[in-house]
Amino acid sequence: MNNSMKKSLFLAALVLISAGCFAQKNPLVKKAKNYAMAETPDFSAARAAIAEALEAEPTVETYYWAGMIGYQEMTQENYNQMMGKGVNQAKAGAAVEESYNYWLKADELAMIPTLDKKGREVVDLKTRNNIAKKMLEYYKQQELVKYGIYLNEQKDFEGAYNAFKKHISIPELAMMQDPKLQKEMPRDTTYTQYKYYAAIFAVQSELHPEAIALLEEMKDGDYEAISVNQFLYQEYVAVKDTANFVATLQNAVTRFPQEPWFLQNLINYYIFSGQEQVAVEYLAQAIAREPNVAQYHHIKGNLDESLGNYDEALKDFDEALRCDPTLADAMAGKGRVYYNQAVKMNEAAALINDNKEYKKALEEMNEVFRKSLPFFEEAHKMAPEERQYMQILKGLYYRFHMDAEYNAINEKLNNL
Repeated sequence: MNNSMKKSLFLAALVLISAGCFAQKNPLVKKAKNYAMAETPDFSAARAAIAEALEAEPTVETYYWAGMIGYQEMTQENYNQMMGKGVNQAKAGAAVEESYNYWLKADELAMIPTLDKKGREVVDLKTRNNIAKKMLEYYKQQELVKYGIYLNEQKDFEGAYNAFKKHISIPELAMMQDPKLQKEMPRDTTYTQYKYYAAIFAVQSELHPEAIALLEEMKDGDYEAISVNQFLYQEYVAVKDTANFVATLQNAVTRFPQEPWFLQNLINYYIFSGQEQVAVEYLAQAIAREPNVAQYHHIKGNLDESLGNYDEALKDFDEALRCDPTLADAMAGKGRVYYNQAVKMNEAAALINDNKEYKKALEEMNEVFRKSLPFFEEAHKMAPEERQYMQILKGLYYRFHMDAEYNAINEKLNNL
């Protein structure tokens, strides 16, 4: 079949598809339709005509055909792609979104009861059904998803959110509640995935209420569950909703015991809000519930250290290493307990005026610094690319005149 025949058949199909539920009473609507349905369509002229029609007679018929102009332009762009001419996604997507908006208004008007010739109240189900078929087509062909992906590539995150939100809203529309239509729009993994993307675009656009609404719908599901709850917490932080961000963290700590991020943020909140004891108690409950989660013991070690409970902190880090012998942060935590004590001893020594007492204090301080060294060396072996451990080791090697070790670690740092 040659291109000319393809085009003829395609345009004939357009006429059949678009043949309407109305015999146009408004000449401006007919004019707009003729421009849009021509073999060489003039969509600008069609829109100009329909704009006049909408101003003069904002009826079901006018809004329906206003939507059909965008539908025809989208179809024309898809035809261009089929013919190897490429698709203008910006134009096609904007046309789909335009028609979606007009059809929502047309459906709203169609469902307002009017009186028939016999004085009975009726609604325009024929128009609703026609629109529903087109909405189903948009949904199955993922026309709004294509547009959202394009807008995301253009860094128009708010536009991408709107496109994805319209796509996922189609199955929820009143006109789409027929069981046969619902069967063709399963709320499957793909649907959930698109809802997630819509939420992320809302986050990126700082549309906080919109992001929260979508994330709240998803927070108890399985799709990207950890990141959904992380984003939800961050959105509540952004709007300064303390009660909800704390509740989000509390729920996530229970649901994801192996993910320390939630517990760390919850404990940080309690610490920085002056509720250290609540932090300790909450952590103790978590450990009682999951005694073999290394990160719980590690976090408790950090908390005990910050409260000056150094012996308890060392026990905590030992417990973390018992649960996970590869946890370099716990090994470094043991070194940090000694290192930070030595730093405080150094600050205290600076206040001593007696030279003999000062030297004695420095010797005691260096012994504590020396206790930290093997733990940082072991942590470095466990996580050889961790820059922080190397920086501390560099300082310790310098302090103890360990030239070979200092040069080796310094070279490694310079080559990172």
